[in-house]
Amino acid sequence: MDVLSDAVTALRTGRPVASALSWTPPFGQRFAAVPGAVGIQVVVRGAAWLLPDSGAPGVRLGAGDVLLLSDGHGHALADSPTTPLQPCTPAAERAGLDVSQPTLVVCGAYELGDLRTHPLLHQVPALVHLSATPSVQRVVELLLEELRHGAQPDGIGVTALLDLLFLHTLRAWFEKAEQPGALGDPTVRAALEAIHRSPEAPWTVATLAREGGVSRSALARRFTTLTGVPPQAYLTWWRLTLAAKLLRESDAPLRVVARRVGYASEFAFAAAFKRHTGTAPGRFRTTSTTLNPVERRLHKLAPPVTAAGRAPASARSGIAAPNRPSEPPSPAAHPESPS
Repeated sequence: MDVLSDAVTALRTGRPVASALSWTPPFGQRFAAVPGAVGIQVVVRGAAWLLPDSGAPGVRLGAGDVLLLSDGHGHALADSPTTPLQPCTPAAERAGLDVSQPTLVVCGAYELGDLRTHPLLHQVPALVHLSATPSVQRVVELLLEELRHGAQPDGIGVTALLDLLFLHTLRAWFEKAEQPGALGDPTVRAALEAIHRSPEAPWTVATLAREGGVSRSALARRFTTLTGVPPQAYLTWWRLTLAAKLLRESDAPLRVVARRVGYASEFAFAAAFKRHTGTAPGRFRTTSTTLNPVERRLHKLAPPVTAAGRAPASARSGIAAPNRPSEPPSPAAHPESPS
């Protein structure tokens, strides 16, 4: 079970979009802020300056550089920090791919809410800047080929390749991180893989501890330190996150959704869902089209600050200094929570 891939897939809402933009200097393209979005930009050829709207110092990018912007803030790409900026309009995106121009950038955008609200991803800084790994380069080549052949920016092939690009970029960052967090701890990772593999199973802290070959108390301590939540709270949050996705994307009856995410009955599931979100699952299904306040409340169930540290919005690259740990939420009270 690839926990990172599973987490990213479950958090994504809507369909990601991609475009390829090319310029001849001088150029200055401004990208508007998109709250709740995560952006990926890969410089395929040439060079550009990243100019954040926040006023933070610009970052010079060369061929092979990859940016992951997880705060949804506006920014610009330009050949020089002094070049006047023009807005990136839909027409500019449609006409943006010209293989004869010296600078070529592949751009992707995800609707994910705040990436760092996920317990496994909260240490990802607001801006990740790294060199493309061989796997990232291969995905970019395929994505560029799709766009050259006229694929829609949100077409099925483009969506699948953006999923891979986002995932491989995150993996590359985690591999270089000085504090790899929960995914770098074999014991905690084993427990996470068990939860993600079978969220419907009647997990307890004891059975999860056996997955990692440690005692119940050792798992509880390490899991809480590295994710910010106890195992039972993570299990509850993950089940309800999966339930929200099923409600939004399928017409499965509530009893089926309940069974898939580990609740013994439709009534127990409905009570837990409403208790944690303030909205009944049936109402959520009829009103949900994108990430809404109910799902944002689900995001808040997973406290983002742990000993591993959550990068502040001002972080530009690498890992920010850790914040002081906050108090984890109380375990959810339903029969399927670990104990």
